[in-house]
Amino acid sequence: MSAASKNAVGLDDPEELLQRADAVIAAARPGEQVEVSLGESIDTEIRAYGGAVESLSSARSVGALVRVIVGGRSGVATTTLTDPETLACLLVEARTNAADAGVDPVAAVARPDGVAQPDLELYDPRFELLSVDDKVDLALALEAAVMSGDPRMSGVEGADYGDSVVVSAVANTAGIRAAQRESGAGLSVYAMATERGETQTGFGFAVGRSAQELSVETTAAEAVARTVQLLGATKPPSGKMNVVLDPWVTAQFIGVIAEMLSGEEVRKGRTPFADRLGQAVASNLVTLLDDPTDPRAPGASLTDDEGLACRRVNLIDGGTLVGYLHNSVTGGVLGGGSTGSAIRSGSSLSVGPRAVRLMPGQTPRPDVLAAVGDGVLVTEVSGLHSGVNPTSGDFSCGVEGLLIRNGCVAEPIREAIVASTLQRMLTDVLAVGDDETWFPVDASGVTLAIEGLSLAGA
Repeated sequence: MSAASKNAVGLDDPEELLQRADAVIAAARPGEQVEVSLGESIDTEIRAYGGAVESLSSARSVGALVRVIVGGRSGVATTTLTDPETLACLLVEARTNAADAGVDPVAAVARPDGVAQPDLELYDPRFELLSVDDKVDLALALEAAVMSGDPRMSGVEGADYGDSVVVSAVANTAGIRAAQRESGAGLSVYAMATERGETQTGFGFAVGRSAQELSVETTAAEAVARTVQLLGATKPPSGKMNVVLDPWVTAQFIGVIAEMLSGEEVRKGRTPFADRLGQAVASNLVTLLDDPTDPRAPGASLTDDEGLACRRVNLIDGGTLVGYLHNSVTGGVLGGGSTGSAIRSGSSLSVGPRAVRLMPGQTPRPDVLAAVGDGVLVTEVSGLHSGVNPTSGDFSCGVEGLLIRNGCVAEPIREAIVASTLQRMLTDVLAVGDDETWFPVDASGVTLAIEGLSLAGA
């Protein structure tokens, strides 16, 4: 391999990976469908604690997958090398595995659908300008900024800087050819504040394509504010209450809802949204979509994991269910084709969101609180994924936050449980804020007011 085929951070060029995939495709036998997926990444993680570096790692990962389909029988083989000789052996192994597999009548590689890749630049070349020492300084500065942000700050569990650069390529015998390079960076901190013997915790996040997009000061200020506002928290009274979700909490809820709008779940009948296309499933204030073409999203991408172009997928439009997320298999079975939503986990191909958005409204956060009058502002939720029944939509999870009184935040609360159904939450939306915020998850969030949820406290 010549030095020219390596980029500045030591990864192979995406086009070089694509040429290696092409060589495997060219070796396909008549009647075989073959798919090749190659990827390399370098991930850096740094944690500051007590004014020093507690841990630092930088790891290079390489992965290759070859899938062969013959007569409805699929065989997959994977390895951690992408050199031509290894890939040739991987093709032979995948053929062997296919011969021993059962017949799946819908098994097939994705076919080009004519949708052009979005015009996105997901690699920030400034990524290459920071040394390891520069990155260490960011983590140390974040911890110091949190500790100096308020006299009640008593400690930091960890102040972290992380970044990643990924190159990938996908090709198949149906004519798919796609390659891309992406970068990402983030700051996160988990902090503690103490007053009168009581300790509370809070966090701050920042995400971007490179470290230059991150603000130590803003991230620290968010962590301090989230932490100290919970000092003195008590259990709230039980009952039906109007609830306002902080953008961070909204992002987690809509991420769960988007997973329930997967064509895979619809196909298996494991979602309450199955067979409801064209029906009202939410307030007319709710427009939900998956938009991996938005460069602000950490999950933005040129293509999905089958090599089809990513695209904006409308899911709920003004309260009406208008679409599901599909890969080529679920789109073929249920009709309409893929939505560029294939997600690969290990050797398994599934369907999932990359950048879910609840479209922001016109209402500033203070006006959302004013519209609620009295209720609860939820700033953190625990046990959401384990507390949701994806088949029925029922959920119950722990929350903490602040009471709302006369449209203003009041005393902090903790050790409360909120319960309802996701369907009812969508239907009972009162107001949607204008404060869209991206987090290091597959969704953004806005301030969201919901009418009459059951709250169990004291």
